[in-house]
Amino acid sequence: MKQWIREASLPPRARMTGALYLLYFLTAILAQFLVSRGLAVSGNVTNVIATASYLVVTLLLYCLFKPVSSSLSLLAALFSLAGCVVMAIGLFHLASSPISPLLFFGPFCLLIGYLILRSSFLPRVLGVLMAFAGLGWLAFLFPTVQHSLSLAIEILGIVAEGLLMLWLLVMGVNVERWKQQASAAKASIQTGEPPSIADMASTPAKP
Repeated sequence: MKQWIREASLPPRARMTGALYLLYFLTAILAQFLVSRGLAVSGNVTNVIATASYLVVTLLLYCLFKPVSSSLSLLAALFSLAGCVVMAIGLFHLASSPISPLLFFGPFCLLIGYLILRSSFLPRVLGVLMAFAGLGWLAFLFPTVQHSLSLAIEILGIVAEGLLMLWLLVMGVNVERWKQQASAAKASIQTGEPPSIADMASTPAKP
């Protein structure tokens, strides 16, 4: 932990991601509170802000994890964007769709968890939590599991994304290791060979 505190800093992208993640959490909570009080219009407007915030968070996370795997980072972003679209359709009642947004947010969290585990600039425990959160969201799709484990799944999902949000906001990422991984990914594109862990650890970071 002390090593992360010494080495990690607050690059604008990580700080912005954490701040918008926090905005999403606050607006989503406020929207549920408003809807529960019968203020449906205000709740829907707040939900729109929350969804828009999550869209921006999705794009920022894509940029953040692109050095780890551009294809998996793009796939994760597409899953999240699809989930946001399904949420928006439900908010504006544009169409009646039986598809649950969790069908997309589950794989999104799973992929983000995997990308964190493969990264060298974020704690792996965050990746483990995000992966389990993704599995939990997918479990909501099974009615037999939903009622018995719904509370535990919701807590796990909130804790996983909440800790990721707080880490990005307070600690940021290990900038030197992010630059090393980005340099290794760039070199692998030029040579056509996938970067090894040794390459990512030894590639010097550009100033």
